[in-house]
Amino acid sequence: MGVAISGWPLARAVASTGQLGVVSGTAIDTVFIRRLQDNGIDSSLRAVLDRFPLGDVVQEVEQRFAKSLRPTNEPYLVTPMLTHRSPQKSIDLLVLAAFVEVALAKEGHEGPVGINLLTKIQVPTAPTLLGAMLAGVDYVMMGAGMPTHIPGMLDELALGNAVEVPFGLVGPNDGPAPILHFDPSRYLASATLRRPRFIGIVSSHVLATALAKRSNGKVDGFVVERPSAGGHNAPPRGQLVLASDGSPEYGERDRVDFESIAKLDLPFWIGGGVTCAKDVEEALDLGATGVQVGTLFAYCNESGMDPLLRERVIAAVRRGPIEVKTSMQASSTGYPFKVTSVEGTISQESVYEGRERKCDLGYLRDAYVTPSGSLGYRCTGEPETAFVRKGGSLEDTQGVTCLCNGLMATCGLGQIRSGHQEPPIVTSGDHINDIRNLLATGESFSASDVIKFLQPVSRT
Repeated sequence: MGVAISGWPLARAVASTGQLGVVSGTAIDTVFIRRLQDNGIDSSLRAVLDRFPLGDVVQEVEQRFAKSLRPTNEPYLVTPMLTHRSPQKSIDLLVLAAFVEVALAKEGHEGPVGINLLTKIQVPTAPTLLGAMLAGVDYVMMGAGMPTHIPGMLDELALGNAVEVPFGLVGPNDGPAPILHFDPSRYLASATLRRPRFIGIVSSHVLATALAKRSNGKVDGFVVERPSAGGHNAPPRGQLVLASDGSPEYGERDRVDFESIAKLDLPFWIGGGVTCAKDVEEALDLGATGVQVGTLFAYCNESGMDPLLRERVIAAVRRGPIEVKTSMQASSTGYPFKVTSVEGTISQESVYEGRERKCDLGYLRDAYVTPSGSLGYRCTGEPETAFVRKGGSLEDTQGVTCLCNGLMATCGLGQIRSGHQEPPIVTSGDHINDIRNLLATGESFSASDVIKFLQPVSRT
């Protein structure tokens, strides 16, 4: 659910009904410190911070980011972009931020809580997972790549053991792959942690089978996402064919063979295009344990989307259908990415052209080997001259947005530049207009309203 759209308030609301509430772990350190700068520390957050095992880390973060509230038109204080050599302060912040997010999501109920991470974003993974595990996270969900190393990482972290993971690079590299090393002992007492269940996010039975067979530990199930889902989509299988609007065309080869997935004898959930009780019923008939729902929850009252932006989208849906385009250029990852047409966002060409290209969060940067043999970082969303200077192709930068900054603005935490806030980018599933059905009796709806609306009558 993007950056902080599925934050702890939404995850808590969903889990309170007995369903699985999932927090987004993407850019969790930046989300945490910007919330501190805007809101300070209330009694609920204070109680969670007091439970973190390293009080000196909490004090240092408070001193840097919560000493006083940020004036509305002033820029946020920032931390250095993460690299394979990030200082201990940056690692501590990741662990603390993930701990806080999951701990807040788990308060006041007995329902399950999960965390979602992107395989593509490598450096924060181990510290973020440990922070979530310290707070008792129940599920870890990962896609946007093949996370075959994560099940084993969860095993080792639960035992308090250090983990080492090869660091994926782009471009030529004749030497051995660099290693990302993380030692959890700094944060742990003698007791071991409970290992959360691992759910891989896949787009086909082929990927599900490969993940189950190649992983270095137990895979506990799958979310099978169809191309109608919001955010990043898997590219079509086979030769890429583009429609007249530039979106990729999905064909017969992209249909999921649910019978083959069922034969893996692991639970699976179906995501993408689930917007009514009939969709849930059909998923269950296919053998699914349940469904994954994003778009409906993104526009509920507990969503982390900027309330004014959320209201603008809802008003647009009320007036008539709004468009969602699957863009092959928007994301620096190269994956197809859903962009919702909303006034005042990056979906408008004038807003896109008016934005200063800036890469100062850097979560989606690629690591590469420089001519001198050291590691460098680049992103197709950064200024074109910088990307080309680092060995990239100018053609690859065309039409690319900065998802890091854009999605941070979508959840109301956009950076202030020269007195103006970073413009947001809204991503939704293809069936965003179906939120109209939840608005039939009111101006807004809650997370519990979504769950009641999706409940198949025959299954109650």
